[in-house]
Amino acid sequence: MRLRCIAVDDEPLALDLLEDNIRQVPYLELVAKCADAFEAIKVLEETSIDLIFLDIQMPGLTGLQFIQSLSRKPMVILITAYEKYALEGFELDVTDYLVKPVSLPRFIKSCNKARELFQLRQNGTLPATATPPEFFFVNSDYSLLKINIADIIWIEALKDYIRIHLAGNAKPVVTRMPLKQVEEQLTPARFIRIHKSYIIAVSHITAIRKNSVFIGTMELPVGENYREAVAALTGAR
Repeated sequence: MRLRCIAVDDEPLALDLLEDNIRQVPYLELVAKCADAFEAIKVLEETSIDLIFLDIQMPGLTGLQFIQSLSRKPMVILITAYEKYALEGFELDVTDYLVKPVSLPRFIKSCNKARELFQLRQNGTLPATATPPEFFFVNSDYSLLKINIADIIWIEALKDYIRIHLAGNAKPVVTRMPLKQVEEQLTPARFIRIHKSYIIAVSHITAIRKNSVFIGTMELPVGENYREAVAALTGAR
């Protein structure tokens, strides 16, 4: 078993040292080195990561803000020159908190802790996630935008992008993200997928036909593979 990990630090020397430490641990696989949180977000969008080694003080988006932006986060080991963030870090459920300079034995001990936690989750003896999130963040217009799940009316897929239509917003939020990824963050009882390209908040549906669903005057098609689930909303089969 190998843990796929990324290293995130805005200091090149610290990043190189972190890479060297990671490569000395046989069960770690370094997937990418990132100079800031935005690079890390891009990696997480493109591949599966088990563990993040993360600095706190970085320009643009701090390590703690980065963690808060993740609705489905990997394990995180914070590596920082400041002890004062330890409590806040553990409140964000990080796996460990290391203060620079970090000795190799202490680094390996932290990695062992992450591996044990990963094995427990794989074996089903520890829940991988807590209660469903109330929000998540997406990249849009070079910013991280907070999406309150309660505000979502409907979501549509456009090739590599999605448009999230929100209550109170005249324009939808456009972000590069697979529809499947955002669907995993939504509570099934509150949202329904009616088409390969559409997810709708059940509370905003105003009318249902055999082949379409209405949100006010907006009519959206129901895909053949989703008709039974839509019919179940009305009690019909």
